[in-house]
Order: sequence, then C-alpha cells, then structure tokens
Amino acid sequence: MNEAHLAERLAPILHEVEKRARVADAFVDKEVYRILLATVWANVVMNPDEAGIDVADLERVHDVINARARDVLGSDDAIKDCFRFVTSRAGEAAMDQARLSRTHRELLLYFSSMILDPDGHRRWMADVERRNEDS
Repeated sequence: MNEAHLAERLAPILHEVEKRARVADAFVDKEVYRILLATVWANVVMNPDEAGIDVADLERVHDVINARARDVLGSDDAIKDCFRFVTSRAGEAAMDQARLSRTHRELLLYFSSMILDPDGHRRWMADVERRNEDS
C-alpha cells in the first residue's frame, strides 16, 4: 500500500486524536496528544490487521503517522518522542490525570521499552522467557 493510501486510511483516527487533544480551536494539549498517539501506534503494531494494514506496511504507516504528528509536536521523530514522554515524570503525571487503566499504562510502558531501548528489551524478554521455562 502506498503512503497516500495509508494516509487516507489513517486520517479518521489521526483526526480523532487531534480532536480529543484539542483544548481550543487552535490549541492542542500536547501531553494528551502524546498519550493518544502512543496508544494508536501501540495498537496498530499489535493488531495491524484490525486497522486494515499489512505488517509489511508498518514502516510506511510509521512515516505517515510521524509526519502528521510532526506538524503538531514539531519533532522529527514524534512517535519516539511520545514514548519518551510516557516514561518521563510529566508523562506519568499526564497518565494519572487521564486516569489510564493499569493495563493501558503497562501497554504504553512496554512499547516504550521496545522503542527506546530495543537491546535492553530483548535481554529483558529473554530473561522472562528463561524464568518461565524454569518454572
């Protein structure tokens, strides 16, 4: 699928993220936006079929979402920055304020681990698997 088609497919959810994070016509609450965008990305990666996307298209999906988020957040690597935010004190406070469920919070932190420290995440997962095998 080409980027234009992916952008068209993703437009409704990205519009909804912006709408939910909007505090006035011209202002977006960037903290809320970051949490919502991180949630969208995590869900797309976990269930690309549900979003009508092929796994092979995930890199292009990333580029489409990142480009749209760049317009809002002003960051070249907006998706990654969303996950950096989630792991920060401000992100923790924003998740508390948004009253994220424990499961939702753990999902975002899990994805943060994968995105921000992929090697550490692989070591951690290997350790978890070893412990499960030993049980």
